[in-house]
Amino acid sequence: MSLDNKAPVAPAPSDFIRDIVAQHVAGKKYPQIHTRFPPEPNGYLHIGHAKSICLNFGIAHEFGGICNLRMDDTNPTKEDVEYVDSITEDVNWLLSGWADRNLGLKPKGKTPETIAEEGKRDFYLEAVVPLQTPDAKSQTLEAFYASDYFDQLYDYAEQLVEKGKAYVCDLTPEETDEYRRNAKESPYRSRPVAENLDLFQRMKKGEFPDGKRSLRAKIQVDSPNVWLRDPLLYRIRHADHHHTGGKWCIYPMYDFAHCLSDYIEGITHSICTLEFEVHRPLYDWILESLNLPRPLPHQYEFARLSLGYTVMSKRKLMQLVNEKLVSGWNDPRMPTISGIRRRGVTPEALRAFAYNIGITKYNGITDVAVLEHAIREDLNKRALRRLAVLHPIKVVLTNYPEGKTEELDAINNPENPDAGTRKIPFSRELYIEQDDFKEVPPPKFFRLKPGGEVRLKYAYIIKCDEVVKDASGKIVELRCTADLDSKSGGATAARKVKGTIHWVSAAHAIDAECRLYDRLFTEAEPEKDGRDFKSVLNPHSLEVVTAKCEPSLKDARPEVRYQFERLAYFALDKDSSLAPNASRLIFNRTITLRDTWAKEAQKH
Repeated sequence: MSLDNKAPVAPAPSDFIRDIVAQHVAGKKYPQIHTRFPPEPNGYLHIGHAKSICLNFGIAHEFGGICNLRMDDTNPTKEDVEYVDSITEDVNWLLSGWADRNLGLKPKGKTPETIAEEGKRDFYLEAVVPLQTPDAKSQTLEAFYASDYFDQLYDYAEQLVEKGKAYVCDLTPEETDEYRRNAKESPYRSRPVAENLDLFQRMKKGEFPDGKRSLRAKIQVDSPNVWLRDPLLYRIRHADHHHTGGKWCIYPMYDFAHCLSDYIEGITHSICTLEFEVHRPLYDWILESLNLPRPLPHQYEFARLSLGYTVMSKRKLMQLVNEKLVSGWNDPRMPTISGIRRRGVTPEALRAFAYNIGITKYNGITDVAVLEHAIREDLNKRALRRLAVLHPIKVVLTNYPEGKTEELDAINNPENPDAGTRKIPFSRELYIEQDDFKEVPPPKFFRLKPGGEVRLKYAYIIKCDEVVKDASGKIVELRCTADLDSKSGGATAARKVKGTIHWVSAAHAIDAECRLYDRLFTEAEPEKDGRDFKSVLNPHSLEVVTAKCEPSLKDARPEVRYQFERLAYFALDKDSSLAPNASRLIFNRTITLRDTWAKEAQKH
C-alpha cells in the first residue's frame, strides 16, 4: 500500500515568450538558453514571483537551458540576509522535482573573472548547475549576487565617463527629479571628462555626503521616454551592505546593474514584468554604449500577476506584518510563497496555476477562484481521506453494546486505488458535526433531525430519537438508535437514506488544533478607488477550533496532505509537536472542498 501524496505533472504551456525562445532554438541563435530570476531581497517572495519563477525556470527546463538565481541587492538600506534565506528556500521548494536540474548557482564567494574576448577585457561569471555537474557536491554553492559585481560595475561606469556618456551631477535628488520631469538640462552636464572621472573616484572614496552628487547617463534630456532623460547610474549612500559590508559608499541603480549583471552571467533572455517595458531602451543603451565583446542579452516583458482578494505590494505586505495584522511573512493567509507553503499548498499546484493563467502582454486581475481550483484539483488526487469533527456534538447509540469496539474499513483515497484502506474504530459514543443536526430543519435538509435517519460513513444508518439539552437550552447530546444490519455486508445495507455524514468514535478520538484559514480580504480589489486596503480585511480569515480526529492522525506527517471528509483539505503545521509523550497536533486548513465564496456571491 502506497501513501505517497503524488499528483501528475502539469503539461508544458505555450505563450508568446516561449514562441520566441523556440524560434531562437530552432535557428541556433544561442549555444544554450540562459534565463535568470533576480528578486530583490527586501521582503519575502509572493505568488506573483511564483509566476515569474515558473516562467524563467520553466523556459530553461523546457529548452534544456539554465536559469540563474540572482539576488538583485543594490539597495543596502532595505535588504537583509533573512530575505536572502527565505528566497532561496522558496525557490528550491518550487523547483524541487521539476526544474531543479536547471538551477544555476555559483561557487560561494566567487566573483566575475577578467577574460580577454576579441582582444578586449571582459568580465564573466559562469553558472554551476548542481544536478548536472559531477563535482558540484564538492563545492559550496550559493545564489548569484549583483553586489558581487560592484567592482566590475564601477569599472563599466568609468568607461562610460571616459566615453563622455556619463557625468557627475551636483543637483540634489529633488532637483534631479524636477529637472528630468521638466526635460531640463543639468547645469553640470557639460563637465569635462577628466573632472567627471576625478569626482566619481572621490565619490567612491567617500569624500561626499549622501545626496551631494550622483552619476548620470548622458542620453537625451528631452526624450519622450522619461527613463532616457539622463537617468541616475550611481548614488552616494553611506550604509553597510548585507553582502559587501562597509566596502562601498556608492551604489549602482537598478537599471544600470540589471543589464550588466545579465551580461556578466551570459544571460540570453532577460524576462521582466510589463512595467519595465519603458526601461528597455535604457537597458539596450547601456549595453550598446560599452561596446561589449560578447553577445548582448535581450529583455522581454510580460504582464505581472494581479490576484483577486490579495495585495501584492511588498510595502503593503510588510505593513501587515509590522502592524501585526498577520502573524508574520509566513502566515498562511499571506500571498507569500512561504505562507502558501505553510498553508499546505503543494509546489505542483502552484506551478499548475502559473501554467493555467498563461503569459500575456495585458494587465488584468486573475480571479482567485482560478488558484483555488488548481489547489483543489491537486489535493483531490493526492490527499489521504480522514475523519475529523471540527465542531463536535456527542451522539449516543442506545442500542449499541457498551464497551464494544468495531474496526471498520475506510478508503484512503478514492482517486488512487493504490492508497488502499485503513481501519477506523467505531463505538457506542460518537462525535458528529453540529451543522449535521438541526432540531428544526430547513426544507431539503437531508442530514440528522429528530425522528430522521442518516447514514454514518463506512458504518450504520442511525435514527435520532431524543435531543438532550443542558439548563441553558444548549444541545449537548443526541440519543439515537442504529440499524445494526445496515453496515456494509448486512441484511439492510442496501437501504437508501438521503444523507451521509462523517463521525469519529468518542472513546478513540484525539484532539487537534485546527486553524481554519480563509481569504484575507472581503473584497476582490482591496485597493479599489484608493481606499485603505486594511479597511476590507476579513475579520473571519482565521478561526481556531479543537477538533476530534480519528486516531490514525496521531501519525500525521508534514509532507502529507489530508482531506477531512466532507470538510476541507488540511496540512500539518510546523508548530506541531510530534515528540513522544508531547504530541500537539496543529492542522492548517488549506482550502474548503467547495467554493463557499461563490455560493455567497450567488445570494446577492
